[in-house]
Amino acid sequence: MKQIYECVKQKGYTFGSLTLGETIEIAGELNLRVSDVIIAEAMDQNAMTREEVLDDVLNAFAHNLYAAEVGITSGSSFLLGTIPQELAADNFSNRLIEDDFINKILVYTLAAQVGNHSCGLQPCAGTGDSCTYTGLYRALQEFVEDKEERARAVAVMLKVGTIFRAGKTTTGCNMEGFGAGSAATAATLVELHKGSPEAMAKAVVLALSPTIGTPCTPRVMVAGLCTTHIGGGVLIGNLAANLAMKTGIPVNVPVDVMIAMAAAIHPVSAEQLVPIVIRYMQPFFKKNLEVEYFIEEGVREQEHAIIEKTMVSAIQEARALAKKANSIVKPFGEAVVGGSSQAVGSPTNTARIAHALAKGEITGVKIELYAELFARRGINVPGILMAAVLGASTDNGNAYREIMDKVRQKKINVEIVKVDEPQKQRITIFATEQNSMVEALNRGGARLVLQKASPSLEEARFAAQSMGIVLVD
Repeated sequence: MKQIYECVKQKGYTFGSLTLGETIEIAGELNLRVSDVIIAEAMDQNAMTREEVLDDVLNAFAHNLYAAEVGITSGSSFLLGTIPQELAADNFSNRLIEDDFINKILVYTLAAQVGNHSCGLQPCAGTGDSCTYTGLYRALQEFVEDKEERARAVAVMLKVGTIFRAGKTTTGCNMEGFGAGSAATAATLVELHKGSPEAMAKAVVLALSPTIGTPCTPRVMVAGLCTTHIGGGVLIGNLAANLAMKTGIPVNVPVDVMIAMAAAIHPVSAEQLVPIVIRYMQPFFKKNLEVEYFIEEGVREQEHAIIEKTMVSAIQEARALAKKANSIVKPFGEAVVGGSSQAVGSPTNTARIAHALAKGEITGVKIELYAELFARRGINVPGILMAAVLGASTDNGNAYREIMDKVRQKKINVEIVKVDEPQKQRITIFATEQNSMVEALNRGGARLVLQKASPSLEEARFAAQSMGIVLVD
């Protein structure tokens, strides 16, 4: 305790407000487990002994364990039915995953959700992540006999959970069952398996990445959908923990930055994504007829009309997608070096078209990219330049690796500019006989929307067609 206290003081940190990154940093420097620092912080913050902290950490789950027990024995959910009981029947023979420990976590997590709908659950960031924490805790009870080891794992889990509780300000599963559940699962499993503090930081970052921006509240009014949120959090957390502990996977994002980004995106997701989810999912919301009795007939009729319109529109949109889809015998586009068909493939194809329109020796290239592509310039500028200068295709790995040296050797002037318009990519080539310019909107799969071109849009379309570049509306 003393060495932890001195390290915290030396670094200018404060017990009671240690970030996860700071906690992990201290553990790494002192060659301690992350749980040692978390427990020491709780001791100082609450004026408790170590034993008292460990007891209270475990006792915090009393009600939620009861809810999970209800869910796995007698409870029924209006959204999930009795699926935990189905999965637990015949000694868990109906398995979701072969790993017995992870399978139990999944089933008990779903049981906590059914219990939540039966007798209520104590929330952390929300009740979604409490389901995951409860599932983890219940499985730990069965698989970890040593009380201190069990409490260490739970302490780490709750350190992550309470940070997400502070960060959750509105609707959004990125800060609840999916995001917080993934992060807490990852951290807990690293602690349980005595992984390094560095591995824990990596695991939480990896677990959080796919959960950023995920909305939830509208979907928890729809039967079944919540299962893959809270269950998915367990599976992603397990994957992240194993990657971090068993490989040398490079992760350079600090864990506190990842958590801060999740919290910052959280209200934006609620504002922008949730209304869209509601529009498509509202036809499938579970309704309470006793409540509907008090809603004015005119309001119900208006809702019904909107729902019918949405359903017709959604089917039309699905048919449009199916019509545009490639045949399964030719599903893929050309290979794209550089790691991303959107960040590299689409702007590279824009530059290929510009190269086809230019004449003479190329003396300069101006690259204008919208914010996201500008931020990813480290991977897309080589692709753009190999296409603009050499006319190279997106699959030319040699040109991609060599182009920066060739541009310097040929003393070609390169200008890279950020533009404000979303999806915009504009490539201008300066040449001795004829300059060219192609302006397009970025689309995934190396595709693009042609907007303007010089000398002409018609020539640009012809060039794209001759090179097999896919243009979309």
